[in-house]
Amino acid sequence: MIRSSLRTFFAGALLLAGILTALQPERAAAQDAGAMQISWEVRNRFRLFREERDFLLHVENARNRSILAAEQSLELQSEGRGWARNMVNRLCIDLQGRVNQPCTRDNTKEDYITPVDHPVTVRLVGAVPVGATCAWSFDDGDGPRQSTFDCAEPVNLRVRYGKQTVASVDVSSGSDPTQRVQAEIQVRDVFVAGLGDSIASGEGNPDRPLALSDEGFCFRSYLGTAGGQYYRPSRASYKGGRACEAPDTLANWQRYGALWFNSPCHRSLYSYQARTALALAVRYTHIAVTFLPLACTGASIGDGLLGSQRARECAPSKNGNCQTSVNAQVAELREALTAAKKRQPDRTLDLVLLSVGANDVYFSGLVADVIVDTATERALFRRSGVMASVDESRDALARELPQNFVKLREALKPLVGGDLSHVVYVSYANPALADGGVPCRGGRAGFDIHPSFNADPQRLARVSTFVDTEFLPQLKGLATCTRGALCRDPEADRMTFVDAHQAAFADHGFCAHSGNDPEFDRTCFAENGQSFNPDIVTAASQPMLCGRGASEYRAYLPRARWIRDANDSYFAAMTYPQGLPAASQPTDIHDATWGVLSAVYGGAVHPSAEGHAAMADAALPAASAVLGLDAVPPGVTRGLLAPLLPGAQR
Repeated sequence: MIRSSLRTFFAGALLLAGILTALQPERAAAQDAGAMQISWEVRNRFRLFREERDFLLHVENARNRSILAAEQSLELQSEGRGWARNMVNRLCIDLQGRVNQPCTRDNTKEDYITPVDHPVTVRLVGAVPVGATCAWSFDDGDGPRQSTFDCAEPVNLRVRYGKQTVASVDVSSGSDPTQRVQAEIQVRDVFVAGLGDSIASGEGNPDRPLALSDEGFCFRSYLGTAGGQYYRPSRASYKGGRACEAPDTLANWQRYGALWFNSPCHRSLYSYQARTALALAVRYTHIAVTFLPLACTGASIGDGLLGSQRARECAPSKNGNCQTSVNAQVAELREALTAAKKRQPDRTLDLVLLSVGANDVYFSGLVADVIVDTATERALFRRSGVMASVDESRDALARELPQNFVKLREALKPLVGGDLSHVVYVSYANPALADGGVPCRGGRAGFDIHPSFNADPQRLARVSTFVDTEFLPQLKGLATCTRGALCRDPEADRMTFVDAHQAAFADHGFCAHSGNDPEFDRTCFAENGQSFNPDIVTAASQPMLCGRGASEYRAYLPRARWIRDANDSYFAAMTYPQGLPAASQPTDIHDATWGVLSAVYGGAVHPSAEGHAAMADAALPAASAVLGLDAVPPGVTRGLLAPLLPGAQR
């Protein structure tokens, strides 16, 4: 009876103290700074990573930094080789794009899409007496788990998904009264899907870039004569025929290519979608992020999101088989969500990151029209449908894209509970601006990797104006149900729209240069467009006019340009796309078509890792707001009860 009265007295005293504290904020802050508290956080919160060391690398580099600043820090740490080069083999999704079910994360098997529990670390922080002993108890309703440690030691445990775990600790120190601190632990697992095209997938940024040889590799021009041959850097370790007269198999050449965490779609860990999902996990310690990347380079709404599409290149496989098509992204997402709901009926899709529409208006054809300059190649590409004009794009923008968006909205609404605000549409940036929005003037600089390339100034200016004044505004209208967009219910059909990064890209187009650019770029990529040795005899052993080896190029170093040019595309990825129609497949790896495609299909005129990081910086606040994460209490929860009298029950 006395004991009960004392506990009631202390509880009343604490209630009064709480009222006084509310009236004295300064005094409250001082008291809270010294009070003992239970702090907890989810370990390895980005569930795509199988090993916590990979997540902790990003946590360490994100401290008080933007995503862009963190990326630049990681680029310097890796000496330009890229932080993802080894992580790509330590994911819960294999190189064929299949989710590992289960996935072994930090030596524990977990269901990736529907986790049953999460690892957390719990600590006692604040004014903890030196040498104090902590008797911990964790109760999720199925009986408490108890253990006793020195209070300086953190406690690692797994807590049930979807259930609250009450954590309490009795703190004992010498002859001082024992005190109890309590907190509630409940992990929110956020399910994020990434959909869209090459901008969404991370095209231009292989997880493990190509290793280049300092020797040359021969390409044969369309004219087919010896005078039409030219040499460019070869792939490191390739021992096959480098001369045009010594052809080799594509399979042998492909063994030494760049590595993506999904080759058919050129999905990259550097994509803004992966970086946004990762940043959510880094910033919010009480959540876990389950990220399902489905974006695919080359996708349009019809061919890619709602229907199947051609693969960019083959995934590495032991049997050598090549799957040349990729399933529709929306169908893949629907299937994953249906399977998840069978195991966990309350599992929902919390967020979709989306960028799509450029291929619906033939944007890659516009790029080809700008950079392919010689008459023979222009005639061939025009005949094969590779090139497109601004008028053709404008017509598709007015006639096809609005109808395609209607179909896309109807397909996405059931997946997000009917509320398309959970779809964060991240817009494109104009890739051809520098110096605060001045259009790039064109020329061969950055595009001299192929003799037929030359960014024609007039065509470039025309495309840049079309992008700024027509394409980007129309996309915004379609996503936000404005500018006459076809929306049945504007409130429910309006996507969350992000374009804050566009202003930053106005200084960082493909023509941007800086005295702080990598030394190799400044020395070897000539601004007059004459970077490569035109003599086929000497170029066979030394293709760079600067006299340096191509192996010195580093794809992941800070640069003024956040847009890959054609030289970057070749040096980082050198893609020989195998998903092309049979009529477009060259008969020989030295053929001129491969020369063009290998310089473009690895990400020319796409954001670099820095560009994707800047896009993620713009997307992160929108994603956080949609998820309501800023309303989540900070990483410390406190529930200090009265000191326990000697002999009192615990």
